[in-house]
Amino acid sequence: MREKEFKMVDIGSKNETERIAEAVGKIKLSEDTIQSIIKDQIPKGNVLSAAQLAGIMAAKKTHELIPLCHPLKITSIELEITPDLDNKYILIKSKVKALDRTGVEMEALTAVIGAALTIYDMCKGIDKRMIIDDIHLLSKKGGRSGEFKW
Repeated sequence: MREKEFKMVDIGSKNETERIAEAVGKIKLSEDTIQSIIKDQIPKGNVLSAAQLAGIMAAKKTHELIPLCHPLKITSIELEITPDLDNKYILIKSKVKALDRTGVEMEALTAVIGAALTIYDMCKGIDKRMIIDDIHLLSKKGGRSGEFKW
């Protein structure tokens, strides 16, 4: 039996159009950890700023991390990181836009994951029970498959 070969999808004949994708996820933490983040008392530094920058950087490098992703002409990346003390999590939302021939769903998801992992890394010394959870695509626009909303 021959092993399956991998290949990047040929997008050469597609038109460049605006592509937009939004993703969301959360990281669950202890109340004390969230308070320390809000008060900027984490020893490694400002968690929310670092996570925002990490998410942006992760989105830009998606094609280097996911084997069959194309490098894209990203035009903007937005990351919204919101602590929710009542529910003991930090909500992470991303919105990625590109002018290209294929979608930006993977970039939006990678932005959320990069931000969540940065929060985890910066807080692991004080909270061993963090859970990265519920990462999913919220919406996408552009391309042949049309619009999607969760």
